Amino acid sequence: MPRLVTLYSLQWGDLSLEEVCIKAKGFGYDGIELGLPTHLDVHQTDPLYYKGIKELLEKHGLQLRTISTHLVGQAVCDKIDERHKEILPDYIWGDGDPEGVRQRAAKELVLTARAAKELRVDTVVGFTGSPIWHLLYSFPPVSQSTIDEGYRDFARRFTPILEKFKEMGVRFALEVHPTEIAFDTFSARKALEAIEYHPAFGFNYDPSHLGYQGVDYVDFIYQFHDRIFHVHMKDVYWSDMPKQVGVFGGHVPFGDPRRYWNFRSLGRGKINFEEIIRALNAIDYQGPLSIEWEDSAMDREHGARESCEFTKRLDFQLSGHAFDAFFGK
Repeated sequence: MPRLVTLYSLQWGDLSLEEVCIKAKGFGYDGIELGLPTHLDVHQTDPLYYKGIKELLEKHGLQLRTISTHLVGQAVCDKIDERHKEILPDYIWGDGDPEGVRQRAAKELVLTARAAKELRVDTVVGFTGSPIWHLLYSFPPVSQSTIDEGYRDFARRFTPILEKFKEMGVRFALEVHPTEIAFDTFSARKALEAIEYHPAFGFNYDPSHLGYQGVDYVDFIYQFHDRIFHVHMKDVYWSDMPKQVGVFGGHVPFGDPRRYWNFRSLGRGKINFEEIIRALNAIDYQGPLSIEWEDSAMDREHGARESCEFTKRLDFQLSGHAFDAFFGK
């Protein structure tokens, strides 16, 4: 049976959950990936609240396998500044004291695991933030001890969170992404080593964030075959020719044609999804393929519909036998 194709709801945060469900079903999706904090209140403790969400999804014939907390997760390990105020709920931002923000964000992740358990979901996708991302370009020179301390800080902050996740039978899937503690294959391995390969920690695989960096995004699947907890289907286009704005993105918005790269609707970028599906089959990934739709130059409803169709047309299951198994006598 083909994998579920789900729609990530964060890009539809201006709509109610029911409105998102109606649209997703109309576009052909099998389920929803709930984006926090817009479409799920993890402070709710009444089982009837979670029962209501499940019934709403069932009413529209949609399944729920994942919830996501990118915005709050970003604040757990980041160097906090005014940018975070724009993406965080007021109760997380509080008075803006950086350490207070980090601690409240960490508590919110634990509440998110509890909400996942209430919804009978075993995977939470999110960000971690990073205390050392700002040191990416090593000038003035950055010592190895400074980088190592950054990973230790990540481990100190995230290990207690992961222990709570483990107690509740929930996994945390970090979306490997620039600005996170893991943003390519090497840093992903460093993150795993820092937390001593904690069983509740793995990755949300999104090839778009690896492709434009020049990272082998198919090899990433094989490198972390036992840690791919969830998959985002998202495409990206990068130029064959030099551009005015390079790989770092510059100070221009997404969609600007001067950029070296931009996210695109599935099938319209440079990611080789054929090889991704084959690699996911090889590692026996049976989770959902979740569309995180981002294309600044396209109507989102058009893009969400065509991305669903693209994914369903492309996905296939591993063969049960070799094609030449019956050639011999």
